[in-house]
Amino acid sequence: MGVGVSNWRLAHAVSRLGQLGVVSGTALDALLVRRLGDGDKDGAMRHGLDAFPFREMARRVWDEYFVPGGKSAETPYRLTPVHQRNEPRKLTELCIVANFIEVFLAREGHDNPVGINYLEKVQIPHLASIYGAMLAGVGCVLMGAGIPLQIPGVLDAYAAQISAEYKLSVIGAAADADTKMRFDPAEYAEGPLPKLTRPKFLAIVSSNTLASGKVNGFVIESPTAGGHNAPPRGKMQLTETGEPVYGERDRVDLAALRALGVPFWLAGGYGSPEKLREALAEGAAGVQVGTAFAFTVESGLRDDLKRELLAQAAAKNAAVFTDPLASPTGFPFKVAQLKGTSSDAGVYEARQRICDLGFLREAYMTPDGNTGYRCSAEPVNSYVAKNGAIEETAGRKCLCNALMANVGKEQIRGGGVVEPALVTVGDELNTVAQFLAPGATTYTAADVVNQLLAGTSASTA
Repeated sequence: MGVGVSNWRLAHAVSRLGQLGVVSGTALDALLVRRLGDGDKDGAMRHGLDAFPFREMARRVWDEYFVPGGKSAETPYRLTPVHQRNEPRKLTELCIVANFIEVFLAREGHDNPVGINYLEKVQIPHLASIYGAMLAGVGCVLMGAGIPLQIPGVLDAYAAQISAEYKLSVIGAAADADTKMRFDPAEYAEGPLPKLTRPKFLAIVSSNTLASGKVNGFVIESPTAGGHNAPPRGKMQLTETGEPVYGERDRVDLAALRALGVPFWLAGGYGSPEKLREALAEGAAGVQVGTAFAFTVESGLRDDLKRELLAQAAAKNAAVFTDPLASPTGFPFKVAQLKGTSSDAGVYEARQRICDLGFLREAYMTPDGNTGYRCSAEPVNSYVAKNGAIEETAGRKCLCNALMANVGKEQIRGGGVVEPALVTVGDELNTVAQFLAPGATTYTAADVVNQLLAGTSASTA
């Protein structure tokens, strides 16, 4: 559910109910900096830092980024260096700490497992992020937006208290080029290495043909799911309205999934009791639900965005567009059509292109043999100067800044310009009003769980 929407509060609420609450692991370092920049008004970040096992590292993060009383409304949020293959230690420590805090807070006060979800496309922070989450006792790591073949080995390495490696995808690099990133826990621990339990690993894929490898289960997302969708298999074709066309090759062979003999969960349009029962009848262990939870009182989505989209859903006139161009990853990206956000053509065109968070940058080999970084949503001239094709810049949106704006951490630019939001939800947006009690304008995570489980003893992921 994007940066900070599936936050620790939402995951905590869901896990306490006996289901698998999952926090979003994307950009947690930048999100922590902004929470501390706002003065940590509820004290949650301080509480998480107090539980962090490496006390000097926790002190450094607090001293560096905490703003007593919070920054003024006119002051921009502090930026950290964008991620690159050879990270400065300060940024690595921030990443470890941020992932620890999110998982620790989600786990506190109950004994049920909590998961964390990463995007395979956001590769550079993986090693530090996963280590921080495992320090907090994360029970399950999920990953999609790519084929996450390397993650099981990383989990194994950390559980064995040894260093881990991750081969960075670098466009133009020779097959035998050393593009590996490395993380040695011994270089960051203060004292003996803590013993870590290997979490389960669930790969989020779009087809049973991709369901292979050393995993503990699969989440099979259909093209109706929110966020990034897998591109259609074969040559992409568009509808008259400009959305990708999905066909028979994109359908999941449930019989083949069952034959794998590992648990699987179905996702994308399964946020109802009927769809849960259907999934169970097909042999699924349960379902993954996102959109319904995005509008709960516990989620991090801005209240004004929740109110507007819930009102539209109640009136059955909310619109969701599968944008084939919006994401710099090249994957289709599901967008709620909402005035005042970057889904509005006027807002998109008026925004000055800038790339100062850089989580979706791609690594490429420069002519002199070094690793460079570029994003098709950055200024066009800059992208082209990095040997990027100009046609790749058309329609691209800065998801990094937009997703921060979704959770009330929007950056302030010169002249008081505020970064616009861009809400991602699934095609079933118009169904979320089913969770509202008569006369109510809000609902909770418990309302969703209780309604989904009505008439069944299933568990959800």
